[in-house]
Amino acid sequence: MKILIIEDESALGSAVRDRIRQAGHVADWFRTLSDARAALRASSYDFLLLDLGLPDGNGRDLLREIRRDRSPLAILITTARDQISDRIAGLSDGADDYIVKPYDLDELVARIEAVARRYVALPDNVVTIGDIEIDLSRRQLRHSGQDVDLSAREWAIVELLARRPGALCSREQIEDALYGLSDDVESNAIEVFISRIRKKTEAGLIVTVRGRGYSLAGTASR
Repeated sequence: MKILIIEDESALGSAVRDRIRQAGHVADWFRTLSDARAALRASSYDFLLLDLGLPDGNGRDLLREIRRDRSPLAILITTARDQISDRIAGLSDGADDYIVKPYDLDELVARIEAVARRYVALPDNVVTIGDIEIDLSRRQLRHSGQDVDLSAREWAIVELLARRPGALCSREQIEDALYGLSDDVESNAIEVFISRIRKKTEAGLIVTVRGRGYSLAGTASR
């Protein structure tokens, strides 16, 4: 997943960003609402980790804006405000979950992944292509019953394509899913990752449509 973190506390923000990246996700971190709005205009995110008390306003204002636009973005509020009324207000505005500071980083990652599972469109989160099974809930790929070891970015490509069975994803869409706004992207990076996935799966898992993008071969949900 690609996750946008809005947190004005420097030590906490950097720790959260690093832990989320360690879990295999792409993460951008900003300290203000204005920077967050700019990031949302510039890139596509799957998940928003939203602090409420920010230097230039209340995070609930951004939450309401996102929900007014009927965005499918998953949102978890993180704040020092532990009053029940604050939690209820955030959930009523459209947040999917709420965690109070101080929190454990491992619990935060578990909460993020639990919320994200609600947004998976496939009925049972498994895509089967021949001898290959892609389990989106467990973040696993199996070939002929054996687990295939994928790097975080290799998995991110497989996951992106599996969540769009039968659809083409452009090179630009894949780059956007794999990299944060501050990352430098080598010109052939996507081709390198896809080549590695093909070698590891020993099958035509990913189809290239020249000049248009990539898709999974003959996808069928199970």
